[in-house]
Amino acid sequence: MKNDKISSSSDQRESGRQQVISAIRKAEQIARIDIASQTGFSPATVTSITSELLNAGLIEEVAASEQRDTKRGRPRVALKIRGDSHFVAGIKVANTSATVALMNFEGQTIAESEIPLPSSQLSGPEMVNFIRTALEDTLEDTELSIEKLSGLGLGVAGIIDAPRGFVYWSPSMTERNVPLRDLIEADIPLPVFIDNDANLVAKAEQLFGMGKSYSDFIVVTIEHGVGMGIVIDGQIYRGTRGCGAEFGHTKVHLNGALCRCGQRGCLEAYVADYALMREAEIMGSGGNEELSENRLAQLFTDAKSGDSLAQSIFHRAGTMFAMGLANIVNIFDPELIILSGERMQFDYLYADDVIETMKKSVVQIDAPLPQVKIHKWGDLMWAKGAAAFAMEGVTELAIREITHNAV
Repeated sequence: MKNDKISSSSDQRESGRQQVISAIRKAEQIARIDIASQTGFSPATVTSITSELLNAGLIEEVAASEQRDTKRGRPRVALKIRGDSHFVAGIKVANTSATVALMNFEGQTIAESEIPLPSSQLSGPEMVNFIRTALEDTLEDTELSIEKLSGLGLGVAGIIDAPRGFVYWSPSMTERNVPLRDLIEADIPLPVFIDNDANLVAKAEQLFGMGKSYSDFIVVTIEHGVGMGIVIDGQIYRGTRGCGAEFGHTKVHLNGALCRCGQRGCLEAYVADYALMREAEIMGSGGNEELSENRLAQLFTDAKSGDSLAQSIFHRAGTMFAMGLANIVNIFDPELIILSGERMQFDYLYADDVIETMKKSVVQIDAPLPQVKIHKWGDLMWAKGAAAFAMEGVTELAIREITHNAV
């Protein structure tokens, strides 16, 4: 019974440390009294926890911006994350290349790079070799080495068991059921944190982007595939098997078009890059299922110029996508939906008629619908999300060590 009480107290203390450091990271700079107000902890508890975090080197004191303690006539002291306490890397593996972002613990980017993949699909050992090469190449022009990094975040498309770092299936890999984290950690001396790339976009939006002031929002990504990241009460929702939020593989047509996952009728099989090019090839509109950016751009230009075949391809994609968005609203009723990714340079998935079709397909009540915002960015945002995931994991490891030393 005594050990149970110690364990419970230790868990509560660890949770308290997590809440305090999260409040500091979110605010960027914050006074202790404001941490107490936000977390509901007593000022004495906040002082005790922040002292531990200061001693561990995770945070530091800075002069609060132009505010003075009127009772004592001296500047207030604020707390912030200590940027040089840890350095992390984030890698996003895309269809033809990988993007790497190196960041300090404060979330500031130190270096970035884009490196071509040797092949669109890699085996487990090939992926490990590529990741090591990508890291070494990106670190080359910095004062850092792999040994000076505290963690690596990796985002890949597919179905991922994030707690285990286990890849059930990914279009980037030649095999199924790959213990990718274990393979990487056996070769590279770093804690590795792996997740579905769309979840990491949601993490990036939460820390650095449009989701920063929301506790409940959904990110939909459209690239070579279709992904979704769900944030509920400030936490990424993954499902019990890592299969949650597979928006691209929700079914919109019984026995419909073939999806790259092997099933038929998936939303992705109608709106993803490869699906559009396949449709163009079938309809004789100059397409080719082997995607190139120029081909997709040309198809879009043709549609804008009045080509009826190209217009029909984008119209069907938009209609299917509106159906999918309506399902998201009806199931989750989020505060905000963010449509993200490189493909936002083309408006066929967020044109006014697509959003109007979505609105007509949701449950109608006398209350405002969720906001739909567009965030156009490239692969660096995905890599930043992977780095943010690593930052979160490194924080948990550091706090566990504080808790262990305090027992």
